[in-house]
Amino acid sequence: MTRKTQGSPYAPHTDSETAAMLEAVGVDSEEALFDIPEPVRFDGEFDIPARSEQAVRGAVGRQLNRTDDLVEFLGRGHYTHYVPALVDDLARRQEFLTSYTQYQPEVAQGFLQALFEYQSLLVELTGLDVANCSMYDAATALGEAATLSQRVRPVSGDRVLVPETLREGKRAVLEQYARGPGLAVESYPTADGTADVGGLREAVDDGTAMVYAETPTVAGCIEERLGAVGDVADAHDALFVVGSDPVALALLERPADAGADVVVGEGSVLGLGTAYGMGMGVFVTREGFLRQVPGRLVGAGTDATDRRAYTLTLQTREQHIRKERATSNICTNQAWLALRAAIHAALLGPEGLVDLAEECVRLPRDLAGRLDAVSGVEAPVYDRHHFREFQAHTDQPAAAVAADLEDEGFAVHVVDEHRIQVCVTDANAHAVDRFVDAVEEVA
Repeated sequence: MTRKTQGSPYAPHTDSETAAMLEAVGVDSEEALFDIPEPVRFDGEFDIPARSEQAVRGAVGRQLNRTDDLVEFLGRGHYTHYVPALVDDLARRQEFLTSYTQYQPEVAQGFLQALFEYQSLLVELTGLDVANCSMYDAATALGEAATLSQRVRPVSGDRVLVPETLREGKRAVLEQYARGPGLAVESYPTADGTADVGGLREAVDDGTAMVYAETPTVAGCIEERLGAVGDVADAHDALFVVGSDPVALALLERPADAGADVVVGEGSVLGLGTAYGMGMGVFVTREGFLRQVPGRLVGAGTDATDRRAYTLTLQTREQHIRKERATSNICTNQAWLALRAAIHAALLGPEGLVDLAEECVRLPRDLAGRLDAVSGVEAPVYDRHHFREFQAHTDQPAAAVAADLEDEGFAVHVVDEHRIQVCVTDANAHAVDRFVDAVEEVA
């Protein structure tokens, strides 16, 4: 049969087949299937003047040269660590880079084994039983935990309690997730950069479905009373969710030991580097919630010759074919980023991962001490142990201090009228001396 390609070489149909399908859905043309607003309709012209390769490279270069060359002391959820070159060398192999989802285990054993090791790493760090592989970012992982609370709690409840200092973007994603099951996202108080357990105790009731706490917190403080927060949640049968990341968990107490039911967080602290918003979400939970876990799980078994083999052992198929019954809206994953995280962690090894975490405590402690000696600066604001970052009080308006630091080639977060936040890791530690000199100049 002669076929006519209509628009795509991958979906060829004859004219009669196309007509039959249009008749079945009750429209006269393929265009009638789409409702595209006139301002964004393609009219056949891109209105981009033709240029030579040399001209295009020149134009792109001039545009990129307009970008400010700043040393970033930025954090608040997005962190950069040095990524060894071997991570790129291995992750860019064609069998990894071109693989979408590893549905065919017979041709994806290497990838599946790396993902299994990634899951095993998270299980060991958190003390929980099951890690998925993987989520879009920390915010979507938190949203999935909130919807999970509606499927696994023994009593009803529609309140989700989060710290009042929860980062605005993360809260916005959580609230979007909460709209579907009708959850109410509410805040509990914090004190000195960590949870106010007394205030949380007053906020929680039997209608609370989930309590969320972070360590480190958005201010960089290590949560010293994580177990007490877990006790408050447990007293009301609320799901206790902890936000953290794999580097911090190499040093901190295991969330499971503090009573955590779920651990979420940003996994891109390993293997990714600066991505300006792109992330890779961590989701780890108890074995009792196994069949409610969003996304995918890689499992190990044996093949017909009794050799160890890996495969995708569990995923909620309803998310693909019966959306109204789906437990999750995650239809894809960040497998390549999880692969990079696994490679990075394997290169560091247990001791190297702990060394990196200890550096994340030492660097901000030392920098805060140096800034505290600068006239007009008090650092850190909170008398707490810090991880990667801390807040500093400035006598001068914080926005003006940040603007002057930008002129000197440095970027920091402005938290409020007289407070900035500074993040330091192995990636920007080389610039600490110059940064302190700049603060002395502008503070």
